[in-house]
Amino acid sequence: MKQIYDGKTKTIFDSGDGNYVLQFKDDACGKDGVFDPGENQVGLTIAGKGAAGLKLSAYLFEKINAAGHCTHYVSSDLSKAQMTVKPAAMFGKAGRGIEIVLRYKAAGSFVRRFGDYIADGAILETPIVEITIKDDERGDPPITKEIAVALGILTEEEYFTLVRLMMDISGVIRYECAGKGLELIDLKLEFGKDNKGAVMLIDEVSGDIMRVRDMAGKSVSPLELTKILAE
Repeated sequence: MKQIYDGKTKTIFDSGDGNYVLQFKDDACGKDGVFDPGENQVGLTIAGKGAAGLKLSAYLFEKINAAGHCTHYVSSDLSKAQMTVKPAAMFGKAGRGIEIVLRYKAAGSFVRRFGDYIADGAILETPIVEITIKDDERGDPPITKEIAVALGILTEEEYFTLVRLMMDISGVIRYECAGKGLELIDLKLEFGKDNKGAVMLIDEVSGDIMRVRDMAGKSVSPLELTKILAE
């Protein structure tokens, strides 16, 4: 297979048959050895995290597909920590793209930015959707609909489609968490377009990209989340 991209938590290969293969790593986003899905840098390595991330991603992709939403997921090989996916055209620049963040409660970077107005853990009366550009050098800047359209990253129709899909898919994941006594605080997902231009969920849906707490308010690690939801 030909390597086409090496990211913080996954390497992407062209399998040569029209699909791509995502190789999950044990690296995790965070800072000073503490896991934080909102960070844009690798902060620690957790043994077995790659395989766990793949297992949970496969489980949730199947739930999301069953709910009628389009994804790039094809199959997974847990023994190799690899997921086969359909190719997708990125929004924004190739190799970077954008991320969509949905917040049910104030946490992480949201509190760091708006802590003068809201306390950590405060419930957001209406879930907030943010779009950020994947750009480590500029700290993954959030952008508005108007900026996304002006920069040619999204059309207005694509923007509203992404917001609706983000709300719907996050609802599926939130339901799965609630069924196990867990609370989804926030998450970030990525979307692209298939060869017919339809918007679909891409990348991964693991503990790496979401912040989850138990009913006592304790953070649930990516490994723990896989054990609770997918085993």
